[in-house]
Amino acid sequence: MTSEKKLKSKLNIDFSLVEKARKTAKNIAIETQNFIDKNTTTTIERTVCRLLGIDGVNEFEVPLPNIVIDNINKGNGLGIGAAIYIGNAILHTSLSPQEIAEKVAKDELNLTELPLKDLSEIKATVNIIAQESLVKISQNKKKRGEFLNKYGDKEGPLIYVIVATGNIYEDIIQAQAAARQGADIIAVIRSTVQSLLDYVPYGATTEGYGGTYATQENFRLMRKALDKVSEELGRYIRLTNYCSGLCMPEIAAMGAFERLDVMLNDALYGILFRDINMKRTIIDQYFSRMINAYAGVIINTGEDNYLTTAEAYKAAHTVLASQFINEQFALVAGLREEQMGLGHAFEMDPNLENGFLYELAQAQMAREIFPDAPLKYMPPTKYMTGNIFKGHIQDALFNIITIMTNQRIHLLGMLTEAIHTPFMSDRALSIENARYIFKNMRAFSDEISFKEGGIMEKRVNGVLNKAYDLLKEIDKEGLFKTIEKGIFASIKRPIDGGKGLEGVIMKEKEYFNPFIELMIKELTKGGN
Repeated sequence: MTSEKKLKSKLNIDFSLVEKARKTAKNIAIETQNFIDKNTTTTIERTVCRLLGIDGVNEFEVPLPNIVIDNINKGNGLGIGAAIYIGNAILHTSLSPQEIAEKVAKDELNLTELPLKDLSEIKATVNIIAQESLVKISQNKKKRGEFLNKYGDKEGPLIYVIVATGNIYEDIIQAQAAARQGADIIAVIRSTVQSLLDYVPYGATTEGYGGTYATQENFRLMRKALDKVSEELGRYIRLTNYCSGLCMPEIAAMGAFERLDVMLNDALYGILFRDINMKRTIIDQYFSRMINAYAGVIINTGEDNYLTTAEAYKAAHTVLASQFINEQFALVAGLREEQMGLGHAFEMDPNLENGFLYELAQAQMAREIFPDAPLKYMPPTKYMTGNIFKGHIQDALFNIITIMTNQRIHLLGMLTEAIHTPFMSDRALSIENARYIFKNMRAFSDEISFKEGGIMEKRVNGVLNKAYDLLKEIDKEGLFKTIEKGIFASIKRPIDGGKGLEGVIMKEKEYFNPFIELMIKELTKGGN
């Protein structure tokens, strides 16, 4: 953050304390990264397979990346990485990775039984294929930039709406309609509990429940549809999906191949709300964020979810502490600040006296502490039951705070918020509400100042101090033990419990992941 931006604080934030909090969060991230660097997961190795060009399913609809990794894992070979075995098989057979996977699926090839050739030759062979994949991802990033240059990027908040019919073809109709109504970002909600599937479904899907399955073909179809409506409207419509869960890096890779623009990407969400093992998903998060960094994708983090289970007024400091930690994890993975859509939410009890002021203070605080991040601001959901008209007023207040504090990604609240695909008339009304407020208050943030020593300033100082105290506690205890104690969202998770622990593999001395090595090289020289 620049000193110029620090001087413009409207809340007299103590930036010396902010820097202490950042330093403490960095310590937490580095300590956790030491653990991450020693381990891989079955998901990461499946992602390596996908990035090397392996795709498709066998006759029983089992994805080929899963089959390949199961084959290597049965031979106790994952400690050195799937890339070595695939490269070795290429040298033995002169087949492509896809052809090798198909032979493994037919039990015609066992990867761990082939004698290992010279390691440097294996790495050189794999690196050629890896470079080709990274070129494809880079081309998608370049194409996104060309679209934004052609149409221009919207100033002010990006209106973010969701579709979730369960049928990708119906989703496309809904998404194009939403874009014509004024939406800027379309998020395709995943089918219920897909985050707990330890594989990625294949092909176009039409029978999701509570959402639509995240598959590469579904990504391709929606991207094509949004490109078409972008051309019609003369503005670029961004596409969002979710790469949290047991397949976090796999879905990140699929999104990179199909030019998604935003990815929900947060390990803590999976730990707290899906009971995914913390060790596995923290390891997966690093590689998934590295892929997103390389692809120019904006990540969204899940701090807003804490406030749906904890009391929002009391738990605000946990959100800020998590934002500090997520920022540092993102930096370690190569993400620029402009790609960090840190989450926060308008979730206080609407009956709380001066609740609007507290919300405004916290939104302004987040904007000032993370000035270059495209923060994602979530609408009120917890208290929006029964009286939908009162909910519409809450959404209007939420819209006002967004424009007053220069938020960037604005997940639109709606009358029928309880269903992920609301009535089209309700969505149009909500978009009209937001656009009206954003236009009429466009310069408002430049015209107002806040009372020195007032309610808002006191609130921010209290939240920041409590967040720093929490960060010091996490630094002392370690992130895993802190989660086990239930500090975030009042949910306790055992360190060696939850789903997916069996997928954590200790790396061996010869471990090789070509994409981590190549992307680190590019990201550290500014190639992202």
